[in-house]
Amino acid sequence: MRYIPHTEHDIQAMLAVLGVDSVEDLIRHLPEDLRQNASLDIAPGLAESEITQRLTTFAELQVGSRPERSFLGAGAYAHLVPVVVDQIVQRAEFATAYTPYQPEVSQGTLQVIFEFQSLVSSLLGLEVANASMYDGASATAEAVLMAKRILPKRSRVLIARSLHPQYRQVIETYLDGFPGLSLVELGWDETGRLEQAALARHLDERVCGVVVGYPNVFGVIEDIAAISRSAQDAGALTLSVTPESVALGILKSPGELGADIAVAEGQSLGIPLSYGGPGLGLFACRSRYVRNMPGRLVGETVDQDGRSGFVLTLATREQHIRRERATSNICTNHGLCALAATVFLCLLGKQGLRELALRNVKNSHYLAEVLQQVASVQARFPSPFFNECVLTVPHARGVWARLKEQGVIAGIVLEDWYGELHDCLLVCATELHTREAIERFGQQLRQATTLTQVA
Repeated sequence: MRYIPHTEHDIQAMLAVLGVDSVEDLIRHLPEDLRQNASLDIAPGLAESEITQRLTTFAELQVGSRPERSFLGAGAYAHLVPVVVDQIVQRAEFATAYTPYQPEVSQGTLQVIFEFQSLVSSLLGLEVANASMYDGASATAEAVLMAKRILPKRSRVLIARSLHPQYRQVIETYLDGFPGLSLVELGWDETGRLEQAALARHLDERVCGVVVGYPNVFGVIEDIAAISRSAQDAGALTLSVTPESVALGILKSPGELGADIAVAEGQSLGIPLSYGGPGLGLFACRSRYVRNMPGRLVGETVDQDGRSGFVLTLATREQHIRRERATSNICTNHGLCALAATVFLCLLGKQGLRELALRNVKNSHYLAEVLQQVASVQARFPSPFFNECVLTVPHARGVWARLKEQGVIAGIVLEDWYGELHDCLLVCATELHTREAIERFGQQLRQATTLTQVA
């Protein structure tokens, strides 16, 4: 149970009901010597993250406690979720609300969705956003189908191979049996970015869209502006995909860089890691494409008396219109997840999100610096990165296994996803990783590499 102290206003209100002037008056019947010895020497308050870290440290001192230290990212990220997010999403009017079809009884739900859309539109830098998708991967697949609807005579989609493999698998699943649309994968160059020469070779009048991660699966920041210019010259659309939405706190928005459709995974925005789910799909596009956008859209209006209100404005799903005209068969949105992201973004604000992103950059770059002090460990790609990076580690799979035995998850063995990235680990650090934990990881990595080489 969360502890929320009384405000000064609460205290004064209760004292007024009791007919006393102060809390001290309530205990004046106790002997004075006891009252004088009852004061507590309490230090100034700590930030929530500091308290959590301190209690975690105490817990680790207990016999038998061996928490795993995870430097795992790759599409799901550990961030601090402020307590107020939990408190608000548990309120009955949100926890029990489901569908916004009846505006006269769903104004709270509708307003939350409207605010969510407004925040997503601002975050992704595009004019219109929908009321959320299931997750980043399915949102990406829906964006591909949307590009085909916008350019129905075109038959190809170019997709960066550096897009998260699981996102690509979801796209392939969506397109399995889908007539008239094929995928062409493009590799990366020595910097870890989309290979521009390959893009130029394949961009022609058959391409309806170019799909690229921002950042990509390696944590590398793609040049969305250059990709957008090339796509526009060929009459194609640019689809940006952001698996780590905190990155948008410091990166230029996809819309600002020329993306026509931008999607993202919103798990990092106030949604804790829960064994792989749930996620939250963010989806935005340029206003001229709104009729082809999947999902639904909540708008603001006024009633006959001029009072402001919120209504379901656009819902081109097969439940609402003829099946052949539907833009999607998604049946609902992740209402509570969208609410959590809305509360989280409102709490932080633009500056707070920027500061959070900068803390992630600082920690992840410190992680890369510390780990590269280990002999033979070096960065695989020289490009700027966010949160996570690829390191070449001799005998990476064996080193990973040794560290796992010590309770350390040393990221991802990338060879499982990309055969050519032999002996590479994808490691991640967020604002929750302390310098001490990072330095300890560096020491353990040094020991693990030495032991593995000897073996």
